[in-house]
Amino acid sequence: MSSLISTKIDFDKDGIQHGYLQLLHSVHRSAYGFIPIPIASLKNGDGPTVLLMAGNHGDEYEGQVILSNLIRTLPLDQIRGQLIILPMANFPAAEAGLRTSPIDQGNLNRSFPGVDTGTPTQQIAHYIEHTLLERADFLFDLHSGGSSLFYTPTLLFSVTSDDPHLAMKREIADAFSLPHTLYFERSDAGSFSSAAAFRKGVCSILTELAGGGTVSKGLPKLAGDGLLRSLHRIGVITSAPEAAPSKGRVFSEEASIFATEPGVYEPLADPGEDVVEGQPAALIHRTETPGREPIELFFEGKGVILAKRQGARVIRGDCLFHIGQNEEL
Repeated sequence: MSSLISTKIDFDKDGIQHGYLQLLHSVHRSAYGFIPIPIASLKNGDGPTVLLMAGNHGDEYEGQVILSNLIRTLPLDQIRGQLIILPMANFPAAEAGLRTSPIDQGNLNRSFPGVDTGTPTQQIAHYIEHTLLERADFLFDLHSGGSSLFYTPTLLFSVTSDDPHLAMKREIADAFSLPHTLYFERSDAGSFSSAAAFRKGVCSILTELAGGGTVSKGLPKLAGDGLLRSLHRIGVITSAPEAAPSKGRVFSEEASIFATEPGVYEPLADPGEDVVEGQPAALIHRTETPGREPIELFFEGKGVILAKRQGARVIRGDCLFHIGQNEEL
């Protein structure tokens, strides 16, 4: 399909190329300007083609650091195939440090399959799905909790009942070796990057790497080494760091706890903790009403906390906890 986005990167050419996707954008200060979306192509002969992206949400920084390191340090002679890397996929959002674009308020991970002549976020989604994923065998979309959530490092796989990539996803989970892995059902009809990958027959891998609007000490190396091992497992690079012997916890269901009222949220559990049904989860303090008792929330089933909300001030509907359930032993 056609796109208004262009680039000087030649995706068919061997070698290391750094550049930009140029999204035409006419505004008061720049009548004939463009939005420069960073991109790199590392290609060396035949092999798998892997699309790696971060900055899908602009306030998720860990993946941006990991992919920037990868562009800078991975030798070409260790590649067998091609890596196409978008370290700041929704560039306006990433530049501003916001989950969504300040230009059109677009959430890139709710915008697929995109619109070729739509808003900037819609155009980026369209280019990723209809140009980059057309070339790819694998998609790694590196997320984290952003400003509002903090995760224990978690690998997520969206799967279907007849998922042709399920065996490979289990191999990648073993290679990545993060503390938690969550498999959840999702179709090809959605607006997420994983749905775009399903539509194009691409094996997709998602991470949630800490967050809280910062970069945790040691996290880029932990997850960066896991990414290299995964790329080695699928055959696109020739060597990777060894993993420390460990067995991560695997879950096949998920649940969430949401704020039921506005107020100040006091968590009563942390990421990584095991919880059971009926256990106190949080208090929501109604500080604007002197003498009013806080609202008590409880966990509704057995599981492990994957993530908790960072900000204390909440409104009804804010996600407070993301929980992995139905552990595979």
